[in-house]
Amino acid sequence: MPTAPPNPWPTGTAEQIEPLVRRVLAPNPSPFTYTGTQTYIVGAGEGCAVIDPGPANAAHLDAIIAAIGEEPVLAIMCTHTHKDHSPGSRPLAERTGAPIVGCAPLAFDADGPRADEGFDPDYAPDRVMEDGEAMTGPGWTLTAVATPGHVSNHLCFALEESDALFTGDHVMGWSTSVVVPPDGDMGDYMKSLDILHGREDRIYYPAHGPAVEKPRQLVRGMIGHRRQRENQILRLLADTRRSPVDLVPLMYKGLDPKLGKAAQLSVTAHLIDLERRGLVSREGDGWLAR
Repeated sequence: MPTAPPNPWPTGTAEQIEPLVRRVLAPNPSPFTYTGTQTYIVGAGEGCAVIDPGPANAAHLDAIIAAIGEEPVLAIMCTHTHKDHSPGSRPLAERTGAPIVGCAPLAFDADGPRADEGFDPDYAPDRVMEDGEAMTGPGWTLTAVATPGHVSNHLCFALEESDALFTGDHVMGWSTSVVVPPDGDMGDYMKSLDILHGREDRIYYPAHGPAVEKPRQLVRGMIGHRRQRENQILRLLADTRRSPVDLVPLMYKGLDPKLGKAAQLSVTAHLIDLERRGLVSREGDGWLAR
């Protein structure tokens, strides 16, 4: 996993990245958020949508409001409900009067330590968007693309006027997405990658990291990478029972210790998917290839 580029980062500054899109970076860098969560503002002055308002951080909220100026906010749209994406929707709705739309709410209590930012239990959308539904404004159309896998309620949003796709955490240019069971599902994640590979989007704008200018090429590589991980697991379990803790150091050479738990959870997600497909079985605390 690559390290973040050197500071300074454009935190709190509105960047015009194409005629209909502005980007504001939140001050929440971490090993899982890269330089921070990127909030996108879609619109050209007559009415906008805010995608992934980010954490409930006062400085970030002020930066979003400054970037919007006097433009009406027609919708606050969330790709999913991790705490680095959706909590800012509520204070932003209070200040703008805009409805919260997008992904479905998700109440999920995990046992034990987690390897992601955790879920937002207070997310309460005014409208849940289904796959293929659109939100429209002056000169723009955002269509929901259901992409479960990273989490079960994940959506991407397609900006029809410029063939751009806001990919949330599903596809990022700097890293593969962490899939954390039980809500994260590797089988669903792979199916969602196949859906994106079949599209003709010009560019991806992820919630973390740089824009992806060759999206189908990246997605094809991500699918291949995950299949390589599957094959690696099957080889390592061919004649020896191993647990995810055993597999991680064999699969991830030179891994940053801070990412060890995330790697274990990703391996577990692969094992659950392989078990469903009849390729591995659980034996006590370990797994073995069939």
